[in-house]
Amino acid sequence: MSVLVTGAAGFIGSHLTERLLADGAEVVGLDSFDSFYDPSMKERNLDRARDHFGFTEVRGDLRDRAALERIPPHVESVVHLAARAGVRPSIQDPALYVDLNLSGTLHLLEFMRERGIRKLAFGSSSSVYGDDARVPFSEEDACSRPISPYAATKRSGELFVHTYHHLYGLNALCLRFFTVYGPRQRPDLAIHKFAQLLSRGDAIPMYGDGGSERDYTYIDDILSGVDASLSYLDRHQGVFEVINLGSGRTIVLAQMIEMLGAALGVKPRVRRLSDCPGDVRRTYADVSKAARLLSYRPTTPFPEGLARFAEWFRSARAEAPILTGD
Repeated sequence: MSVLVTGAAGFIGSHLTERLLADGAEVVGLDSFDSFYDPSMKERNLDRARDHFGFTEVRGDLRDRAALERIPPHVESVVHLAARAGVRPSIQDPALYVDLNLSGTLHLLEFMRERGIRKLAFGSSSSVYGDDARVPFSEEDACSRPISPYAATKRSGELFVHTYHHLYGLNALCLRFFTVYGPRQRPDLAIHKFAQLLSRGDAIPMYGDGGSERDYTYIDDILSGVDASLSYLDRHQGVFEVINLGSGRTIVLAQMIEMLGAALGVKPRVRRLSDCPGDVRRTYADVSKAARLLSYRPTTPFPEGLARFAEWFRSARAEAPILTGD
């Protein structure tokens, strides 16, 4: 199996690349190493993959035709993870998010059509559900009211993927990730950001009353879901599905802060702030469809995953503090 992973140097992409290589796949990793966060962190993420004979690295932007033409001809499947992430930054620069996330996805779809590559796992987001009061979130929900530009671009990406399925026979799974965490997590995401603040003795900004909830999903469980998705695409033809990949459990923000402090051996100090525009009150995945189609079974309890993150965080800080975002 030969797989193109876009966003291969990112948090999820680098872990997935290593897993696929360990399973015997050939991996082409495409990444632009943009400056959304320190590119040196992304460089470090690919260190192990670069030592593997089955890995081919392509540096470039999906919107750059020349970069796409450097992708080797033997690619059979694509996992599309490249995107400008982040709900709050998308409110500040929505045009950039539309350009990177939508134009980039459209360029990739056109590239796949021209090359005859017909298997795609598209990395979407739980943010497409908006501030839906019904829980758990089901793939049958309309998802017609996103509340941030980032969420709107992810939902639009799903619609583009379906269009190419309908017009050109693309076999595709749109995977809605729910708050992924673990070693190498992006430094702008809450767990990693809060860990940095705790390590410096700074107060943690807590938006709202601390009662918001997230379905935190450990990276290994997400990788199992993506791996199973590629196997599903190998076995089935004419498919288009939207599938939640989450833990099926929620953790309250105030509780997460206390648990993270305990994992790092620090008593958290909290600075209360008003609710942040674009943030949803709750995410909560119904994973029954993933269980049915992919035999998906998340197995990592939140305290265990948090302990693994804390171990990585301490090690990364000791080795090279800049790599944790400090």
